[in-house]
Amino acid sequence: MADRTSIEWTEATWNPTTGCDRVSPGCDHCYALTLAKRLKAMGAPKYQADGDPRTSGPGFALTIHPDALKIPYGWRGPRTVFVNSMSDLFHARVPQDFVRQVFEVMADTPQHTYQVLTKRARRLRRLAGSLDWPANVWMGVSVEDDEALDRVADLRAVPAAVRFLSCEPLLGPLDGLNLEGIDWVIVGGESGPGHRRMDIDWVLGVKAACDEAGVPFFFKQWGGHTPKAGGRELLGRTWDAMPLRAAAAGAL
Repeated sequence: MADRTSIEWTEATWNPTTGCDRVSPGCDHCYALTLAKRLKAMGAPKYQADGDPRTSGPGFALTIHPDALKIPYGWRGPRTVFVNSMSDLFHARVPQDFVRQVFEVMADTPQHTYQVLTKRARRLRRLAGSLDWPANVWMGVSVEDDEALDRVADLRAVPAAVRFLSCEPLLGPLDGLNLEGIDWVIVGGESGPGHRRMDIDWVLGVKAACDEAGVPFFFKQWGGHTPKAGGRELLGRTWDAMPLRAAAAGAL
């Protein structure tokens, strides 16, 4: 995929790699795994290799796509781009040199704003010093419960212009969340068959931490059987704040 998207906090997706493996409870009902299975059945070339059935599934083997590196050069006009919506750039099987090539493309296309999101925060931290970090790259980590809070410390050590958290699906309270050095927080509930319910107190706890730290708060969805089933309102309104650094740079 390298086209427009319905994801509320971005405009397009770009997948120089596809496929992944489960690493934490936040992966249990992975939308990308479900979509990959469907794309495999449709004959999509990127999704024909099956992953380990214990951690992945049909069409979801970690696969590198060098041809995809040229895609951002062909876009007309600036875009905000979610990188690897169908994978994780910092997966252990993505070669360090390929990660570097992805960053080189992002640096070479400064008209676009790139949002990179990972659950592999430890590898991110290890590789960060070997990468060039252009101002148009936002780096985020997924934080679904308090067991994942150590990812925030790893992210804080990365020299990205914008650091953000995706607390989606939020599966529990994030007591003790430290937002020092964090520029943006997204919160959302899980969607799809078997979705796990998100408690409003968990959401309000994260929002309170954002308010106290002066960090923009984006509420994506309550979730449900479909992503839009529960709507997007919290306390009677929507919350769509974006990073202040991006606004100052004219990236919005």
